Amino acid sequence: MRYAAFLTALFLLIPPADAAIPPEIDPNASLAVVQRWIYNYRGKPDYAHVPAAVRVLFHAQTFKEPESAGIYLGFIAGAIGSNPARAEQLVDSFFPVPPEDEWVVVRAIAYSGLPDWRNLLRKIAPRMPGRQVMIDDYLAGRLPTLANIPLEETKPGMLDKLRGAFTRNPFAKDDKKVNTQLTFANSQDLLDTLWGYYFATGSHLPIERIISMLPWSKSRDTVDKLTVGSMARYTLASYAVRDTELREFLRSQLAQAPKDVKVPLGEAVDAADTVQLAAVRKEALAAVDELKTKGSDSRRNLDFWGQVGVGAVALGCVSAAALGQVAIGIPCVIGGSASQGLLSFWEKQQ
Repeated sequence: MRYAAFLTALFLLIPPADAAIPPEIDPNASLAVVQRWIYNYRGKPDYAHVPAAVRVLFHAQTFKEPESAGIYLGFIAGAIGSNPARAEQLVDSFFPVPPEDEWVVVRAIAYSGLPDWRNLLRKIAPRMPGRQVMIDDYLAGRLPTLANIPLEETKPGMLDKLRGAFTRNPFAKDDKKVNTQLTFANSQDLLDTLWGYYFATGSHLPIERIISMLPWSKSRDTVDKLTVGSMARYTLASYAVRDTELREFLRSQLAQAPKDVKVPLGEAVDAADTVQLAAVRKEALAAVDELKTKGSDSRRNLDFWGQVGVGAVALGCVSAAALGQVAIGIPCVIGGSASQGLLSFWEKQQ
């Protein structure tokens, strides 16, 4: 139930709409005060008190668990990017920064969207020598900015998979490496980062990015994508309940949205209009449980093709020949063992 618990916990993070907001942020204020201030910032930007709010976040050890701090990271990045003329002054005001939290400043600058973010990062680098590797990776493009993070990994096609399978040494030791490629599909905290950026700027760009994830709420491909897509739909509906401008923007996107976006976006708008959030949450949790119980569509399709067996392998040989892909070396030996071997290969690729 890990993913269901994750969904439930995130649903509970949606803040109350009518919380009183103090006019200023005391550096010794509680985290709850800063949270309410952030959630309401876009309605009445208070740029002068961003440094005090950030100091509270550092003092409260908000970034101790990076995967649960996305919304605060996004807010800081948005605050930096919202006023290019004062960006360097704002970043300077964050210091001194606890050494364990210096990564936040580095990533916030890279995620800020400033046209000149690289020069700002170079200027601030001498104050954070312990993060030089991370700084160099951003400057060299080895780590992506927020705008350049892909929605999901580009999956190799069928021929690419087969080419890799039959050119790999079958006796070589299979050294598995940790997949460090950052995507919205495999990093659920990035959704929070987009919301934090929106709270700081009111920009529709992060909202458009969130909308593009909505088809995953109907996906039965992976639990990660279903979770992120469901959370995208739920958070859009939840925040739009209290944000008339956001609700109108979402409604304006319906007419031009492609079909796979239009359905879940319409559900989010309808839930916001009627304040029926419980149904969206319930459907999301049920979908995650179903996926965990029954497996992905690709796994169920694999079971189906397992019944086709020999015919599927024969068709693969014909298709490869027609496409002139003889070089990939498909073993066109029609028989049960060949069929099962191919199915076993496909299972490992899911």
